[in-house]
Amino acid sequence: MRGVLLRVFFVVALPALLVAGWWVASDDSTDVYWPPLRTILTTFPDVWTGDRWRDDVLPSVLRLSAGYACAAVAGVAIGTVIGSYRRVRAVCEPVLEFLRAVPPPVLVPVIMLFASIGDTMKIAVIASGCVWPILLNTVEGVRAVDSVMSETARSYGITGVARLRHVVLRSASPQIFAGLRQALSIGIILMVISEMFAASNGLGFTIVQFQRGFAIPDMWTGILLLGLLGFVLSVVFRLVERRVLGWYHGLRDVSRRSS
Repeated sequence: MRGVLLRVFFVVALPALLVAGWWVASDDSTDVYWPPLRTILTTFPDVWTGDRWRDDVLPSVLRLSAGYACAAVAGVAIGTVIGSYRRVRAVCEPVLEFLRAVPPPVLVPVIMLFASIGDTMKIAVIASGCVWPILLNTVEGVRAVDSVMSETARSYGITGVARLRHVVLRSASPQIFAGLRQALSIGIILMVISEMFAASNGLGFTIVQFQRGFAIPDMWTGILLLGLLGFVLSVVFRLVERRVLGWYHGLRDVSRRSS
């Protein structure tokens, strides 16, 4: 119980300290672009009403979910193939290094040419940025599968889909989840950027509209909402990760105690 309380304290302490510092530092501010935190918090419920949650927040979350899901499926599938075959990896590696070096926001105008300015463009932008950490981590995870384990599975007749599911993907899953975690933060950034270019709704669009209309406290509420959204998604991801990788964390705990 004491360990849980300490963990909660360390999780809450830094955010509380930062909020308190922001409150004190901005309390006497008369700068139009740096309003007091109390003004921002007072404005928050007036701005983010039920209609705005439905018209702006929900579409953004759905686009992020769709783009992230596409990137996860493509990244794991392609990464598994590349990581499993040395010749495929030798052919694809130079191309992958070139493509991963291209910043995803630069591709927005190009994607707009082929996917217009609808939701398809925004989903494609999110997927194009999220796929790389997932793909590259999957490749490294598949490459690192223990050869003894692979040979043992083969000797017991575990081949094909069963070997892929129970040996390859299971062994590579910690590395895959590391890529999925990196991709989540990238996806939130690209969600906002894609909505700033050409959109009629969404969090990125709304924040830009507030900025252009000099509704600065409203703009800050949008920024706070993005931070809260990122925090909630991170917590949900961590819960899913702990459940899926329970066996891995259990082995780590046992190893830590024994050492």
